[in-house]
Amino acid sequence: MVEVEQLGKTYDDWARGPIQALRGVSFHALPGEIFGLLGPNGAGKTTLLRILGTLLRPSSGRARVNGYDVVVEPSQVRHHIGFVSANTAVYDRMTAWETVEYFGRLYGVERSQLRERMELLFRRLKMTDIRDVLGAKMSTGMKQKVSIARALVHDPPVLVFDEATSGLDVLAARALLATVRELRDQGKCIIFSTHVMREAEKLCDRVVILHRGSVLVEGRLNDLMQQFGESDLEELFFRLISDQEPQREADERGKVFAEGVAAG
Repeated sequence: MVEVEQLGKTYDDWARGPIQALRGVSFHALPGEIFGLLGPNGAGKTTLLRILGTLLRPSSGRARVNGYDVVVEPSQVRHHIGFVSANTAVYDRMTAWETVEYFGRLYGVERSQLRERMELLFRRLKMTDIRDVLGAKMSTGMKQKVSIARALVHDPPVLVFDEATSGLDVLAARALLATVRELRDQGKCIIFSTHVMREAEKLCDRVVILHRGSVLVEGRLNDLMQQFGESDLEELFFRLISDQEPQREADERGKVFAEGVAAG
């Protein structure tokens, strides 16, 4: 599972001063669950995912992946999480098989287990026909399959999909979403970040919606739509984000006024 408790992240900007990317974010995602991470650009989703992946350290709060603290036990976290994004690189001069094998060895999978694990993954993801295709010759959909396979090769209990369908055609996107459902049914804990509300509505058991680093709402989709009287997730998302903009503008006007008074 994934546990996030009062997570905060502040960046120093020489021109604008401290910038709070995350402000006391809390949630938990469970095994056998697809947990949606939603929010507009600048909401803090990427920062949050980088902290879970141990690429960034939080400024405050804590996060645990399968019981391991992302700051105290980063190596253990990396062995218990798989990460798939639209920007995952595939080596041009390595075949699909060589790429997945390489990452399996990096994760320390025993050779006796690695080949069996890879054969299973290539069959499950329907990759046998691209086994010997070089990365330079792969389509976007092929590369995404390789990215999923390399994220799964060490059999992690937690998986993160970050805008994973971006750039895929309809058939490739549907195949990827079907794979996500299968992984959920196998008991994996899945964090699914997307801008496509229809994807989240069809896939996610629960969601959290972030705005400017803070949690607006968190819960089951049906409960949230009933609570706010909306018929679908896109309308709920639009309403919640739109309601924040007047307050944001008022806060910015107040900040400008205060800075003017201080300067005067």
